Amino acid sequence: MAFIYYITQVHLDFGAVQLLPQECERTGMKRPLVVTDAGVRAAGVLDRALAALGAVPYAVYDETPSNPNEGAVRAAAQLYKSYGCDGLIAVGGGSSIDLAKGVAIAATHDGPLKTYATIEGGSPKISERVAPVIAVPTTAGTGSEVARGAIVIVDDGRKLGFHSWHLVPKSAICDPELTLGLPPLLTAATGMDAIAHCMETFMASTVNPPADGIALDGLERGWGHIERATRHGDDREARWNMMSASMQGAMAFQKGLGCVHSLSHSLGGANPRLHHGTLNALFLPAVVRFNASAESMVKERRLARMAHAMGLGACDAQGSQVADAIRTMNARLGLPAGLAAVGVTPDMFERIIDGAMADHCHKTNPRIATRDDYREMLETSM
Repeated sequence: MAFIYYITQVHLDFGAVQLLPQECERTGMKRPLVVTDAGVRAAGVLDRALAALGAVPYAVYDETPSNPNEGAVRAAAQLYKSYGCDGLIAVGGGSSIDLAKGVAIAATHDGPLKTYATIEGGSPKISERVAPVIAVPTTAGTGSEVARGAIVIVDDGRKLGFHSWHLVPKSAICDPELTLGLPPLLTAATGMDAIAHCMETFMASTVNPPADGIALDGLERGWGHIERATRHGDDREARWNMMSASMQGAMAFQKGLGCVHSLSHSLGGANPRLHHGTLNALFLPAVVRFNASAESMVKERRLARMAHAMGLGACDAQGSQVADAIRTMNARLGLPAGLAAVGVTPDMFERIIDGAMADHCHKTNPRIATRDDYREMLETSM
């Protein structure tokens, strides 16, 4: 049986950040903790969000790491409690939004964070007690502002997913103006993250026709505008479309993701310095080829439909045209040529495969990968 649920309140337009006081009032948030990172503060974007808050009292946690971890969740949760906060405003990329979701759990639920991880059977333990979150994305990539999940590295080193409809932000304030100053390489990496979400969730075999439509439209927007946004950061039309593609990818990935994310979650846990969106971009070509022969891919012409959204015309049954187009796009955007360029070596493969096999995205891929399949994907992505 198909389960279809959409999702939260979204404000998408230039200047939307000015709605923060209105959304605090609507969600009953009187004393929020603003979660962000040092880069967002240094860029002046945090100041714009705080100015928009006006008379609303707040505290700020600005030490979000590039890959959020349980230690940072604890530190922010302690600040949340000591300041008497009643909600969270995440201002930043997916790391800050995911950290805020981790705090929403930790500040209101007992026990170590891993208790609530999806692969530990923890999703049903996340209750309506979670603190409300308002998400203000400053990158166009993860789509965490409309997603029910968060990814956090727990104390034992695993990069785990936490999923519950209670974690969906109560409001997503998607203001493309906040992305105008994003550096080219970060624009490219986060943009390819959004494109990977649209493509991988469209390939997932779970039945959800509305999600498929949203993913394809998001793919068309993302693919058609990522180069313009990367090369001309002040292109407002391109920034608006990338923000929409990011939000759409996450609206759609309630269907599930797959091997791209199984691998990137695992590798990101092994080396937290690696950027998640960059890893998704590097794994995507190999996974497209692997998925090409899946029954649902063939029956529903999913390769051809993605190729059409990307403006590629006809597509062969092996997915070569789509995979090659992704590799070419990565190169044009200035992203690394392969895993070797970011320091991955073959001796890391077995640990990466261990994590991928255990990841919550592993079972929603349209073809269930074996260890040998994952090894081949890693080799192809080097």
